[in-house]
Amino acid sequence: MSARVNIATTDSAAYKAMMGLEGYLQNISLNPIQKELIKIRASQINGCAFCLDMHTKDAIKYGETPQRIYLLNAWREAAELYTEEEQTLLAMTEEITLINQKGLTEETYYKAKQLFDENIIAQIIMAIVTINAWNRIAISTHMPIMK
Repeated sequence: MSARVNIATTDSAAYKAMMGLEGYLQNISLNPIQKELIKIRASQINGCAFCLDMHTKDAIKYGETPQRIYLLNAWREAAELYTEEEQTLLAMTEEITLINQKGLTEETYYKAKQLFDENIIAQIIMAIVTINAWNRIAISTHMPIMK
């Protein structure tokens, strides 16, 4: 792939704004594994190799098992490997990432309300929105996988 614009250097204010979201996400109530599951699942859906590479490595550093990472794309069939909270995070991730299909459904939102308070639901939504933005940046600018 050909090199494209580097937003970090070309439009540092835009990049700084994205990094502000990252800073916010460092202090939310989700644990590191929950955050990485969101990032990996959205990146799988969006086909973002750069983000998949980064976040699978990060998840392993945080103690995630390779098996759960390998099966994340089929988490519904492997539901016994994921907690009820994780399953809800993953459903929310899929529905928000694929917003044009049906959006965040009432069923999924209701399940989230049973497990999380509104503040945490807002944090989950922001985590999903942020990784989707990063996926779009990485894919459109051809960010290279780190070797």
